[in-house]
Amino acid sequence: MTNNSAMKDWLLVIIFAAAVLSAPIWLDPIGANYPDLLQKFAIFGIFAIGFNILFGLTGYLSFGHAAFIGVGSYASIWCLKLFTMNVVPAVLVSVLLAGVFAFAIGYISLRRSGIYFSILTLAFAQMSYNLAYSVLTPITNGETGLQLRSIRASAETSLRDGDIRIIDQALGIEEVGVPITNLFGMKMSGYPGFYVCAVLLIVCFFIAQRITRSNFGMMLKAIKSNQNRLNYTGIHTRPYLISAFVISGMYAGLAGSLMAVTDPIAGAERMQWTASGEVVLMTILGGVGTLIGPVLGAGLIKYAEQKVSSWNEGILNSFFSFLPEPVQEFTVDVVSLFVGEGWHLTLGVMFMVIVIFLPGGLMEGFRRIGALFHKPKTEQAQKTSAPQPAE
Repeated sequence: MTNNSAMKDWLLVIIFAAAVLSAPIWLDPIGANYPDLLQKFAIFGIFAIGFNILFGLTGYLSFGHAAFIGVGSYASIWCLKLFTMNVVPAVLVSVLLAGVFAFAIGYISLRRSGIYFSILTLAFAQMSYNLAYSVLTPITNGETGLQLRSIRASAETSLRDGDIRIIDQALGIEEVGVPITNLFGMKMSGYPGFYVCAVLLIVCFFIAQRITRSNFGMMLKAIKSNQNRLNYTGIHTRPYLISAFVISGMYAGLAGSLMAVTDPIAGAERMQWTASGEVVLMTILGGVGTLIGPVLGAGLIKYAEQKVSSWNEGILNSFFSFLPEPVQEFTVDVVSLFVGEGWHLTLGVMFMVIVIFLPGGLMEGFRRIGALFHKPKTEQAQKTSAPQPAE
């Protein structure tokens, strides 16, 4: 890597970090600066970046990454129940368990490629969902989900009546009211919780950038370009694919852990196939194989989910009040199909438009806009450098 490209990479990280940390300011005009939504932006940004390491670099499309979200969430809640309300052990254990789980699934699924790989990952995710929902009820608490409780009063009391939190009890930490997760005393709710997630998003972005620029990343891109040619040259691609799958699963486990520590509950619904499909949409909308694209896609979908799903006929009538009454009623009837509970129709239309007109996602749109400003300069430079005819 040349000094120029290394400087550009560092500049990109700095700009990305500044944009993420200042998000509450520049998202204020569009009403997206409140903590819960900002936390979703950061968490699903991590999820999408990790998924892009697998899908964007290798071309292997997984429909089962929601399973790792669930593993991360359940592992975090159990760490919070058994050990301490400090989120550090919960996050570390969640990432490690998600990595182990990803290795087990990847070791089997990566024996196939293409649509067969996708179907295998989808099958494992659905198996995980059904196990969490029914068979593993003593561990997952089934459809009710796991929740935190106050420290149990005595050793004779059942764990169902309270949590243990061995470390907190050993340190003499007293609980008042509902237990709240913390990072060495700082509450993991509100803006502090967002900034913790934001810092982890920046770290994950930096790691993904280093992976992409490394020899390992170049090998993953080569697999995507022509895996058969690599096999013919004697390069064994399976270890690279398993490594990419495990790293991607660990990213998903981290996202699931952050979901649990910012909103202390873990349920089987986080492992449904729809969650896996959502991260695919995020990556494609933002730009497959790009660094910033998946984060933009995650932010766009979560913003649309939060805002468009909250619109109702009253808001639409107010918005279209300038129209004549018959036209207003017709317009509201049509648009109401795409808002509220029908916001997924808006997401579908948005996905179709971007895929048809911008196959490279939002990042391709930004590149086209940038080309409009650079094209005149390039043409002018060519005219200037062209040899002048002799007089």
